[in-house]
Amino acid sequence: MKTEPLSQVTQEDARRNPGHEACQDGSTSPTQRLRLGEYDLDLHQRQLFKDGLPVKVPGKVYQTLVALVETPGELVTREALRVRLWPRDTQLNYDANVNTTVNKLRQILGDTNEESKFIETIPRKGYRFIANVECINLPATNAEVAEAVEPKESAWKLAEAPESLRSGPARIWFTASVIALVMAAILFGAAITLFSLRSVRPEMASHPAGQATDTTSKP
Repeated sequence: MKTEPLSQVTQEDARRNPGHEACQDGSTSPTQRLRLGEYDLDLHQRQLFKDGLPVKVPGKVYQTLVALVETPGELVTREALRVRLWPRDTQLNYDANVNTTVNKLRQILGDTNEESKFIETIPRKGYRFIANVECINLPATNAEVAEAVEPKESAWKLAEAPESLRSGPARIWFTASVIALVMAAILFGAAITLFSLRSVRPEMASHPAGQATDTTSKP
């Protein structure tokens, strides 16, 4: 059975699981958590929490949990789990692997053979997540707020620039003009220096070293 996203929950599903109504808008923002009874599932960090403390969940077990909570109250077949967890490896004994993975998840959540609060086993068919699933939107962190504000600030800075410099081609021409002016200034300075050196050389040639300049005294 193909699992559907949170936004595809039917009215019958919502009736069976009233706590899932908050998730029917399909919102999956990075600040979202799913409340699963006494557990919190952080979709962004891919982490399960209990009483604020992280719970160690292996990779395949975590994927199984996500597959089940996507459609709470609905049957998720064993074949659907196999395709999701091992989509390419057809040599595995996936039936046994599915059993082992789901049993590990049930142990982590505290389900027992006598009492199942989270996962219901449908014999020879699959599994169903039976606990309430509620969406919890957490406040955005400072880093997320800064990331959201930064593009707006850049837009304001661009808006404050002269109209002629806002477009891409205009900025390129402006930069090229500045570079040309700098190069012209460098060349002009070099020309002045070269001219000065040429003016000094004739003067030095007219007064060679060692030539006597005082002709008033004679032997």
